[in-house]
Amino acid sequence: MKILMVINSLATGGAEKLLLESIPKYKAQGVIVDLLLLNGKSYPFLDELREISDCKEISLGEGSVYNPALIFRLTKHLKNYDIVHTHLFPSLYWVVFSSWLSFSKTKLVYTEHSTSNRRRNKLILKMLDRIIYSGVDKIITIADEVDFNVKKHLRTKESKFILINNGIDLKKFEEAIPYEKSKFFRPLDTILIQVSSFREQKDQATLIRSIAILPENFKLLLVGDGPLKNDLETLVATLKLENRVKFLGIRNDIPRLLKTADASVLSSFHEGLSLSSIEGMAVGKPFIASKVPGLREIVDGYGLLFKKGDELDLANTLKNLFQDKKRYEEISKRCYSRAQDFSIEKMINKHIELYKNLLIK
Repeated sequence: MKILMVINSLATGGAEKLLLESIPKYKAQGVIVDLLLLNGKSYPFLDELREISDCKEISLGEGSVYNPALIFRLTKHLKNYDIVHTHLFPSLYWVVFSSWLSFSKTKLVYTEHSTSNRRRNKLILKMLDRIIYSGVDKIITIADEVDFNVKKHLRTKESKFILINNGIDLKKFEEAIPYEKSKFFRPLDTILIQVSSFREQKDQATLIRSIAILPENFKLLLVGDGPLKNDLETLVATLKLENRVKFLGIRNDIPRLLKTADASVLSSFHEGLSLSSIEGMAVGKPFIASKVPGLREIVDGYGLLFKKGDELDLANTLKNLFQDKKRYEEISKRCYSRAQDFSIEKMINKHIELYKNLLIK
């Protein structure tokens, strides 16, 4: 069985991290998995994948992933595989268009990673979405909220969907060795961390503003990159937090960074199934998230939730957490326990079962 994974690039992001973690593990199950990138520019995730896997890598260039010419560059590759499994927009559009133009018989699978997107709010784009999704043989939804929303959006037959939670390599996070705190701040400081791309959805601004409210010993590590980085750096400077907030860029030592921090935070406006939340819990530290779809379902009853966009509520939540050592330890244990539900091995086994079922139809 030959599978082609298609994604925009291996820059920072949850779907990108998922492929980095999962591709080497398919081989252990006897499945050949190649990777096609609309933009094959070298990023840390791609560099790491090259180190840990010998999977075939296909790059369609290093230009814009929104270039429709990519449709025609895709056509010669689709026929070489039993299944083409696509992640993210616009990869989905280009793969479906390419499949139609080439009259390809290859089965198409798409993983829906997000609870929402802007196309769903515009009538013309909503109708176009429904046409494009009709070209896919199976749609994987990664969480209950994602499943509900995309079904409502597409209004197509129930049998087209299958819910398979994303997963992580739990062992990598459990066994990570923390850095000395002095590598980043003072040894007795309370270090918070958020791992996410710098986009509007992730709302790092609320977290930064909460640091300004919290006592001086609270510090913040921001891991990632993206279009809002300059705006966030300006916010940090405006609030005079340069000595309390560090931007670490894109890193490939996330498990060690999470193990170093005292707690992880994700202040998103919405999520699909956040791998960052699971990773934050897997190291056995408290995880604090905004009370929004895609996070609420994972975190409620295990970690802590705060009101979306409310830096005061976040600051109070954090302050109360670190004032009660017993509660801190209890929440740490609950978070670790919750992470065990999301192993990458479970996800891969369900994917392989899906592939086999598609090929016998």
